[in-house]
Amino acid sequence: MTIPPSVYEGGILFLFVVPMRVIAGKAKGRKLQAVPGESTRPILDRVRTALFDILRPRIQGTHFLDLFGGTGSVGIEALSQGAAHCVFTELNKTAYEILKQNLKTTELDGQADPRHTDAFLYIKNTQKDFDIIYVAPPQYQGLWEQALIMIAERPNILRPGGLLVAQIDPDEYEPLQLNSFIETEHKSYGKTLLVFYEHTATS
Repeated sequence: MTIPPSVYEGGILFLFVVPMRVIAGKAKGRKLQAVPGESTRPILDRVRTALFDILRPRIQGTHFLDLFGGTGSVGIEALSQGAAHCVFTELNKTAYEILKQNLKTTELDGQADPRHTDAFLYIKNTQKDFDIIYVAPPQYQGLWEQALIMIAERPNILRPGGLLVAQIDPDEYEPLQLNSFIETEHKSYGKTLLVFYEHTATS
């Protein structure tokens, strides 16, 4: 998780949560509530901007899966910028309630399916398929590798030509050999690394 800005005052450390907003699209400028504590891995606005600069040419009309959704900021941004539908998974009850509130605030709840469930159970059991899958689990637990390996074991979850994106700390990175998926690039933004994989099937 990215630690919010802080300052020492009178011997006490104060932490400030940086407010999040939708960056672009039909919900541009809408404020998003943050999840208190360290149960989620928020994405900084500048990283989200860079991410959607990459995704924008292919986002229109897509079906998006936001695993480990947290506040929902990535999936909400996808919907705002043209995705047709987004499924969110979030196990933490507080984060899940905030995610639902953020969907209502942005008036994107009609295009969303928030699930209060474990991401791994969803990967194992879903019968849906997606154009883009975003994976941003808690850090330093090996969860991103587990999630990608599990998705690779059910490659039809990602449509042919689809994109799989992992958001991790650079220190967590290691190359993965995944059935049906190939790493195409990775981009570093401070303490955030975005790793992109494409489905190798074409039809």
